[in-house]
Amino acid sequence: MDRNTLLAFFLISLVLIFTPKYIELISGKNETEEGGFLNSEADSLKTINSSQLEDLDFFPPDESVVKNENSEVEFITVIENNLFKTELTSKNGGSFESFYLKDYFDKDSQQVNLINNKTQTLMSDLKTFDGDVLDLSSSWNLQNSLIPEIIEDSLKLIYTKKILNRYPISKSLTFYSDSYEILCELDLRMVPKDLIENNLTVSWFGGLKPTEQNIDDDQLYFQIYSLLGGEKETFKVKENKPESFTYNGALEWSAIRTKYFTLAFLPKDPSSIRKTIVSGLKQDSSEVYNLSMVSRASEKAVFHMYLGPLEYDRIKEVGQGLEGIMDFGWSPVRPISKAVLLTLTKMHEYIPNYGYILVLFSLLVKIVVYPLTRKAYQSTTAMQKIQPELLAIREKYKNNPQKLNQAQMKIYKKRGVNPLGGCLPMLIQMPLLYSLFVVFRTTIELRSEPFVFWIQDLSVPDYVFELPFHIPIYGSQVAVLPIFMVVSMFLQQKMMTGGTVQQPQQKTMQYIMIPVFFLIFNGFPSGLNLYYTLFNILTILQQKFITDKN
Repeated sequence: MDRNTLLAFFLISLVLIFTPKYIELISGKNETEEGGFLNSEADSLKTINSSQLEDLDFFPPDESVVKNENSEVEFITVIENNLFKTELTSKNGGSFESFYLKDYFDKDSQQVNLINNKTQTLMSDLKTFDGDVLDLSSSWNLQNSLIPEIIEDSLKLIYTKKILNRYPISKSLTFYSDSYEILCELDLRMVPKDLIENNLTVSWFGGLKPTEQNIDDDQLYFQIYSLLGGEKETFKVKENKPESFTYNGALEWSAIRTKYFTLAFLPKDPSSIRKTIVSGLKQDSSEVYNLSMVSRASEKAVFHMYLGPLEYDRIKEVGQGLEGIMDFGWSPVRPISKAVLLTLTKMHEYIPNYGYILVLFSLLVKIVVYPLTRKAYQSTTAMQKIQPELLAIREKYKNNPQKLNQAQMKIYKKRGVNPLGGCLPMLIQMPLLYSLFVVFRTTIELRSEPFVFWIQDLSVPDYVFELPFHIPIYGSQVAVLPIFMVVSMFLQQKMMTGGTVQQPQQKTMQYIMIPVFFLIFNGFPSGLNLYYTLFNILTILQQKFITDKN
C-alpha cells in the first residue's frame, strides 16, 4: 500500500475515532448561551437547584398549595392500541404510569417501557393572583364510562375537576389506533380571569427511561431539542451541574430524546406558547431532563404529544419539522445518510433480515464505487512501477530538497502518473463512509435485529470473548467481526504492495494500523463491522479481477 492510500485510511480512522467525541462535544454545547431565544431579563433564566431536580419539583417547597376540600380517589385506566399499551392514573388529569411499546424489546426480551418510576408526566401548574399554587395534581374525574379493550379507530378520554371548589376545568387525551401521537387539550376558560394568573404550565419531569444495555452509549444521545422561530436549540447537561434555560417566543416543538426514542410536545398554534423551560441534571452516571411549556390560561391549550421510537417515516409524518431531531451527521452528508436509510428500509420490505440486506447493500455500494476504486488501484500500481526511479532520485538528491521535488515531478509527468491518484478516489468516498457510520450507529431499524450464528443484534458489538485484562478504550470484551475485518485489511494491503519494494516506515505503518483499526472497530455496532468486512472482501476480489485483467 503506498503512502497516499495509507493517508486516506488514516484520515478515515480519524473521522471514526473522533466522531463520538465530536457528537458529545456539540451536544453538550448550549446554543442558547450564544444568544438564541434567551431573554436578557432576570426572570428569563430560572436556576433549579440539585435537590429540586432530584425530587422533580417544579415549584419551590415553601409555596402554599390551595387544595380542594374533596380530592377524588386515584384510579388507573389501561389504554391499548396496535403500537403500545399504557396505564394512566387519574392524578394530574391523566398521567402515564407506564408506556410499553409492542414492537421493541429490552435485553430481557420484555417490551420496552419508556416511563421511569420517578417520572411525572403531563403535570399542570396554575397560580392564583395571590401567588398560591392551585392543586391540579390530585385525582380528576374520568367522564368515560366505557373503555374499549383495544382502540380500533380513536378514543378520547375526558377528565374533569373543580378548582377553588367551584370552577370546572377539563383535560382530554385522544389516542389513535395506529399512531404514537396523542392529542392533548386543557380548558380552563370557565375560571374567572381575575382569580388566576394567565400562565398555564404543562410539564414532563424525569425524562425517558434508559432502554439500552450499554447505558453510557444510550445517554450519549440524551438531550432536549427545541425548534423556535425556525432555529433549532440544543440542551445537554454537564456532569454534576444542574441547569435550566427559558426560551421566550413561539415554539414549533420541543423534545426529550434518548438514542432510539423520544417524547415531543408540538403545540397546535406555536404562537400560543409564551415560554419553554428546559432543565436537567447529570449525576451518578445518569441524566434526567425536564420539559415545560407555558401558555395562556385564558385560552384553550391544544398540543400533540409524540411518545415513541425515532422511526424516520413516523417522525416526518408528525410534521412541523420534527425530523430535525434525527441525527444524520454533518450537513453535507445528511442527504447521503437519508438516502442510505431509505434504501435499507425499502429493501427490508422484501428481505426480512437486515443482515442479508447489509450483504446485498455492500455489493451494491461496491458496484457504485467500482470506477473510483479501479482508478485508485491503477494509480497505485503505476506509482509502484516507478518506485525504483523515485528511490534512486531520492538517494541522488537527498541533500537538495528543491532539486528532489523538481526531479520527482519530472518523472510523474513523463510517466503520466498522478501522485494523488490513489488517494483522491478514496477521499471522495469518505462522505459515503461517514454517512454509513452515522446510519448504522444511530438508527432504530437495526436495533435488536439478528443476523446469523453469534450475531444477534446488529446495533451493538458482537462481543464473544472476555479477556482477563482490559483493552484500552473498550475494556476486556472482544468482538469477532473486527478480527475478520482487520484480517481482510491485511490481505488487501498485501495484494496492493505485492512484488514491490517498501520503505521500512511503510511496513511499520501497515503493522501499526492493523491493531489500531481493531481497537477502533471493536466497540462499533456489528452491523457496521459486517458491512466494512464484506466491503473489504469484495475489494480483495475486485483487486484480483483487475490484476488478472491487466
